[in-house]
Amino acid sequence: MIGDTAQTTEAESIGSDTTLLLVDDDAPFLRRLARAMEARGFAVDIAESVAEGLAKARARTPKYAVVDMRLQDGNGLDVIEAIRERRDDTRIIVLTGYGNIATAVTAVKLGAIDYLAKPADADEVFAALTRKPGERAEVPENPMSADRVRWEHIQRVYEMCERNVSETARRLNMHRRTLQRILAKRAPR
Repeated sequence: MIGDTAQTTEAESIGSDTTLLLVDDDAPFLRRLARAMEARGFAVDIAESVAEGLAKARARTPKYAVVDMRLQDGNGLDVIEAIRERRDDTRIIVLTGYGNIATAVTAVKLGAIDYLAKPADADEVFAALTRKPGERAEVPENPMSADRVRWEHIQRVYEMCERNVSETARRLNMHRRTLQRILAKRAPR
């Protein structure tokens, strides 16, 4: 009985249009998230590349979308733009393993409603997709470390320099090879 009530509440928060497009090049993560979202009442379609995401977004523009920022064949922001061109009420979440403020701002300007860093679980994604307008996300329990703040700053400057490593290194007064090593690593926690 309790499980039925939870599923009813989840279905009510989704609405009548349950279409969800998931775009991510991490196939195991994509399949797990797709199963979890289907269990919560979404009609899920998946894409593993920008090209596939663009094709699916244009063929049937979803009410909900979860798009990875960096994909093997390009930038997930292209998929967000394609969705927004066709439908302005789509609730879009950007997921990425390379979270930084500059790309979060760009994603929101293009129409994303939230920005989650990987590894995000299905509950976080569902909460972000179904959050009411004006409702605030919970404050994270663990604030960013000093290493993470430094990494965020480097990413912001890198994006401002249009992903030009030499110009970013010059602006940060850093050796180019050192910067390349930092950019190649995952974001610190």
